Amino acid sequence: MDSLITAAARALAAGDPLGALKRIALRDDAPALALRGIAMAQLGDLVRAKALLRSAARAFGPKEAVARARCVVAEAEIALASRDLTWPAKALDAARATLAAHGDRVNAAHAQYLAVRRLLLIGRIDEAERALAKLDPALFPPALRAAHELVVAGIAMRRLRTTAARAALAQAELAARHARIPALTAEVESAVLVLNTPAARLIAPGGERLLLLEEVEALLASKAFIVDACRHVVRGARTVVSLARRPVLFALARALGEAWPGDVPRDTLVARAFGLKRADESLRARLRVEIGRLRRMLRTLADLRATQRGFALAPRRAREVVVLARPVEEEHAAMLGFLADGVSWSSSALALALGTSQRTVQRALDSLAAAGKVQSFGHGRARRWLTPPLPGFTTILLLPAPLPID
Repeated sequence: MDSLITAAARALAAGDPLGALKRIALRDDAPALALRGIAMAQLGDLVRAKALLRSAARAFGPKEAVARARCVVAEAEIALASRDLTWPAKALDAARATLAAHGDRVNAAHAQYLAVRRLLLIGRIDEAERALAKLDPALFPPALRAAHELVVAGIAMRRLRTTAARAALAQAELAARHARIPALTAEVESAVLVLNTPAARLIAPGGERLLLLEEVEALLASKAFIVDACRHVVRGARTVVSLARRPVLFALARALGEAWPGDVPRDTLVARAFGLKRADESLRARLRVEIGRLRRMLRTLADLRATQRGFALAPRRAREVVVLARPVEEEHAAMLGFLADGVSWSSSALALALGTSQRTVQRALDSLAAAGKVQSFGHGRARRWLTPPLPGFTTILLLPAPLPID
């Protein structure tokens, strides 16, 4: 490797893409193409970066398997940054295996971290945790150690283990400082902000207030009867009753939880559950049926008592009833949670992350765009969607991932 290539590689490792381009901008040999691609990615031109890396992979000879594998890893990182979640994961696995077989442990580990970050992004937390457990960051350079701790923190936050998340972010901040890469330091600071920004609303008899993630964690560990509107479940006494597939029953449970210790008039329950303002006799009869179903589902946690006006919630053991609500009450809150990360998403990537069909996602995006909540650019397969970050809130509880049961 000649001196200009070596100098450019060192500049890129230090987060200085312009310094790298000064040395290799006019060269078209395979190593220069690869480094130019990485430089363009650091500067934000992901389309040009991907094209340069593919050209570099083709230009490397048949005996340069490691160099081609590194190009594949770099392209995978660009795909992750541009939220191209349909990029072939098998290609990244093959590249990682090639790098490991040739003794390039650092780049092999980097490939594994990219795979883990993709799993985390689409909500496959268990798989991400198992894959991460196979890596030992002790022997890695500071930048890779910071990446490791960021992934650890991301998993911990999605599982609402805030103490572990803060410890990981402290280690990530230390490693990023040693790496001296401004973009990495900014990424760590952004992750820290999630823990210090309100994540949910608590609705209790005394009124409403905002909660940080660690306060949400403490609430879920308490003995309170919780109507959890973040995951559409009812919690209490180490028991969780899921109403995620029963929207009518959850609407009734939430209305009763918000009114506790008082009761809720029948007309109000009809409006909350069925979306109708006026209740006739048939709707009242339907309400009785749904209340009976909810009573059976919550029988171990609470009773639903009939009053003169309507119904009231009576927990069996808990002394307190609260409602845990999302910071933003929005029909497509989970989609906004992904888009609020400041990165543009394709509809296919959103469908994969949300576990739903692309057509459903497209209809939701059209609805949000009509309301002025999201914007798009590009056409066809190149069309991307984004929205400004939600001011004053973290969106971690908007994302579709399981919260702890105990």
